[in-house]
Amino acid sequence: MISPLAFVHPKAELGSNVVVEPFAMIHQDTVIGDGCHIMSHAVIMPKTRMGKNNRVFPHAVVGAIPQDLKFKGEESLVEIGDDNTIRECVTINRGTLDRMTTKIGNNCLLMAYVHLGHDVIVGNHVIIANCAQIAGHITIEDYAVLEGKVAAQQFVNIGKHAFVAGASLVRKSVPPYVRVAKEPLQYIGINSVGLGRRGFSQEKIRHIEDIYRIIFIREKNMSVALERVEKEIPDSDEKKEILNFIRNQKDGIVRGV
Repeated sequence: MISPLAFVHPKAELGSNVVVEPFAMIHQDTVIGDGCHIMSHAVIMPKTRMGKNNRVFPHAVVGAIPQDLKFKGEESLVEIGDDNTIRECVTINRGTLDRMTTKIGNNCLLMAYVHLGHDVIVGNHVIIANCAQIAGHITIEDYAVLEGKVAAQQFVNIGKHAFVAGASLVRKSVPPYVRVAKEPLQYIGINSVGLGRRGFSQEKIRHIEDIYRIIFIREKNMSVALERVEKEIPDSDEKKEILNFIRNQKDGIVRGV
């Protein structure tokens, strides 16, 4: 299962049924879980911890030190869950003192040439399309979809089930369940197609639309909008998630229509 033309450091830990193709490199102080497939010319660098059944395509580099001038060699990590696909030329950098870890959950797809900077946290079932560039200190929550050539500025956050249109410049955080596009980036509706595919009822989708209609359309003052949502919209998990997300973004969120 391990090609004699691959380099696997004797202090790397490999699980069962791991495939390592010719000219792949797996450095010391790495953990590769059962059933992973490391393809030709992929590089797994020190301090990488990888779960089960991940596929790493040619020329991806996982676990390189941060591109951060403040990095002083701290013992930071890259942690990757299970069943992820990391396509060609993806780069994933280790954490810094901020979070100490760059982390990817389970069942994610990182398409070719994606970059994940230091201290990025990616949830489960996230899709990041070709050439998207994710700066440091960003959180991308479960089921978010970022189309190709998205560029996200450090410290922003992207909420669960959000959809970011291709070539968008993300300078402010993107709340859960919404679609954003245009320049400057703005709300263009909720991600109703994605939510429907994931089993949200039409009633639940309309409930989320009612929340964002107040936040982005009926009210221009965000504090007033959030108060109106609290008073006028029935309680739900989605309402709580949206309000908590927006209130926790110290640098604000994307603009409305």
